[in-house]
Order: sequence, then C-alpha cells, then structure tokens
Amino acid sequence: MKIVLFGPPGAGKGTQAKSISNRYSIPHISTGDIFRKNISENTPLGVEAKKYIDKGQLVPDEVTINMVKDRLQEEDCQNGYLLDGFPRTVFQAESLHDFLQERNEVLDTALLIQVPGEFILERMTGRRVCPSCGASYHIKFNPPLEKGKCDVCGSDVIQRKDDSEETVQERLTVYENQTQPLIEFYKKEGLLEVVDGTQAINEVFESICDILGSE
Repeated sequence: MKIVLFGPPGAGKGTQAKSISNRYSIPHISTGDIFRKNISENTPLGVEAKKYIDKGQLVPDEVTINMVKDRLQEEDCQNGYLLDGFPRTVFQAESLHDFLQERNEVLDTALLIQVPGEFILERMTGRRVCPSCGASYHIKFNPPLEKGKCDVCGSDVIQRKDDSEETVQERLTVYENQTQPLIEFYKKEGLLEVVDGTQAINEVFESICDILGSE
C-alpha cells in the first residue's frame, strides 16, 4: 500500500501517520527524517542539501526528489510506505508519478486530512509548553490547573514562537498556496480521499481505516 498523506500544519498528520504505519505495517517516511539521515551520514545529497539549509534557503526540488527516490528503493519499502511531507508541490507529485511509472508501480491513495484554518489557529495558538520540564498544555482543551503555571514543576508556561498567531497564519498561507494545486492534481488522478480532521484523534483514524480498508 503506497500512500501520500497531506494536510495543513497542526492537522495531526504526525499522530495519524504513526497509527497508519503500525496498522498497515508500512514505513512512515517524512522528508524531515530523510534530510536528517542524509546530512548526518554525509551522503552526497546530504552535503548538497546542507549547503542550502545552512544559508536558510529552501532545498531545491531536484535534491529533495532524489533523496525521496533513494529512500523508496530501500528494502523496507517493498510492501508499501506512507509519505508524509512529500510531495508538497505539483512538480514533486509529477516527479513521484514518473518515478513510480518507471518501476511499474502506482500510488494507491492521496489522503488529505482537512481542517479549516480557523480551527488550526485555535488549536495551535492555544498551545503552551513548560520550558523547564517540557510538559505541554492548551489554554482551552488542556489548561494547567493554575493559570500560566506548569502542573508538574510550577514553572511559567510559554507560547513557542512557532505557535504565535502571525507565524501560524503565515504557515497556513504558504500551505494553501502550495497545496491547493496538489489537491486538484490528485483529484484529477482519481486518488484523492478526504478525512475530516476536526474529529477526535481516534475518530480520524477510524475514518482513515474505512478508506484504506483492512489490508
């Protein structure tokens, strides 16, 4: 089973990806993990990617695509895989399609966890973390017992910069601009399946299993 998983930041992709990987015994492949592995192992592609990352620039599509291709040819991918964070653009999706076609393989499903922007904003901007012990909270869904204080160690909880409204809104805008064409691409390919990500975590997973079946 070969699956592409995508959705907005804060949609819970990481949680669902782990559950899918366990349920269907396929590796969860994230581009972040691929980058870290190549860079730590000092592979030619890792060295190339690091040049851009060190300058704060985006890694070119060609480098990312080649890293993904290498990963998909590893032994643990023989019975399928879950791609998380790739493709991000139509160009990457077309490159993946061509790569699979060369190997007489096809993608089974492009799974979109759909969550409205306002829901994401509430979910992410409400997150708080304890800088001392790492405990995490949410001002609405999981608030600390004493406002602003960690239940575990009593330190002041903080909002990470990544969770500020401005940053979250910017990430959502980038996602919309990049991903809307990707949604249309997979819709035309007849591969798009949409799951309501506003449900409880276990309900989202049940919806995903209904789509993927009991393989």
